[in-house]
Amino acid sequence: MLEGRYLLSRSDLASLCQSDTKWPYISYMLDLNSKRPLDEDDDFHTQTNKFLRLSDDYGESFRASPEQSDDDQQSHGGDSSDSDSLINPIGRDISISCLIRCSRSDYGSIASVNQSFRSLIRSGELYRLRRQKGVIEHWVYFSCHLLEWEAFDPIRNRWMHLPRMASNECFMCSDKESLAVGTELLVFGREYMSHVIYRYSILTNSWSSGMRMNAPRCLFGSASLGEKAILAGGCDLEGNILSSAEMYNSETQTWKLLPSMNKPRKMCSGVFMDGKFFVIGGIGGSESKVLTCGEEFDLEAETWTEIPNMSPARSGAVGENGMPAAAEAPPLVAVVNNELYAADYAEMEVRKYDKERKLWFMVGSLPPRANSMNGWGLAFRACGDKLIVIGGPNVAGEGYIELNSWVPSEGPPRWDMLARKQSANFVYNCAVMGC
Repeated sequence: MLEGRYLLSRSDLASLCQSDTKWPYISYMLDLNSKRPLDEDDDFHTQTNKFLRLSDDYGESFRASPEQSDDDQQSHGGDSSDSDSLINPIGRDISISCLIRCSRSDYGSIASVNQSFRSLIRSGELYRLRRQKGVIEHWVYFSCHLLEWEAFDPIRNRWMHLPRMASNECFMCSDKESLAVGTELLVFGREYMSHVIYRYSILTNSWSSGMRMNAPRCLFGSASLGEKAILAGGCDLEGNILSSAEMYNSETQTWKLLPSMNKPRKMCSGVFMDGKFFVIGGIGGSESKVLTCGEEFDLEAETWTEIPNMSPARSGAVGENGMPAAAEAPPLVAVVNNELYAADYAEMEVRKYDKERKLWFMVGSLPPRANSMNGWGLAFRACGDKLIVIGGPNVAGEGYIELNSWVPSEGPPRWDMLARKQSANFVYNCAVMGC
């Protein structure tokens, strides 16, 4: 996302190319009350003051905002003499090696140095190179308001507001699914007579619409791996439950139909694990019964294999007292280090899937404040090597949400609260973007 502003001086560039060096930065966020930069340590402010100038060797700088037009930024894009090397004294290759190690929080500021830096970042080339080098930062994107999204950077503990979505009332009130893939956040919903997809790009800090799947759907299971995502199952506009699946490539912004699953299902969940895509649980059949099986999709062979009892146990309340199966949220599942975990909201437990024995077992408890309504309003996601839970109580307008994390490789669940934010609403949608 194009956040924060700072300028580099040539005398500081050499240290930035060391693999074990953290890039200095200064972050600015819009504060409607104070218009001040985010608080940082005094020593840090002293250090970053020297980054607020640009050496004359690189020409006149400009301070671009994400909202500036291309023409405006190109006309004030600084000297173009460094277009090939980016940073003349060290050359293009080393320049890019330095930039890859920079936090993506700083890319908006780096893009403001001149047109060459801006083109490199906004073209997506730098993110593709980061992915090839295994340099990935995970940010959490979530919505607690119908058309508003926020991002949270767990490394720097920063909140960021995305531009408000521009849509009609029908989409605003419709059920939505969300998915982060590559450098994009996709939000799926419904307008008056059709399904619609809104796409947010961190390269431009803007929303767009108009993209269409081959078989538009809602209430599907999905997951992403790098620049690719798979969506399976769901419902069409007439409410028919689907068995079809599609793959989306965010690099080319194209959709590809995949072979259909063995069973149609909706309100299911999806994950990638061991290089394969899994769809888990859901509702299917003519009587809309709860499915306990999962299906595995082999991306190379393009075949589906059914796996019995792969869905974690659902609440005993479903089916009792007239509660329909659709009243419960899809399975809350996530994969960390190729291990599958589930959140049991009814028992407030975390479960782990034994791939050899094909069964679930309890490993510990959820955070105390992981409240939900039959699983709705609770986010359970993988965030790098961590599992995160986003939820919290809402009482008389004084509610708040909490972000808690646990690193499974460090032992049984011990949850650390990453952040707390006041909110009158629960979490409608959530996705984690790693790039």
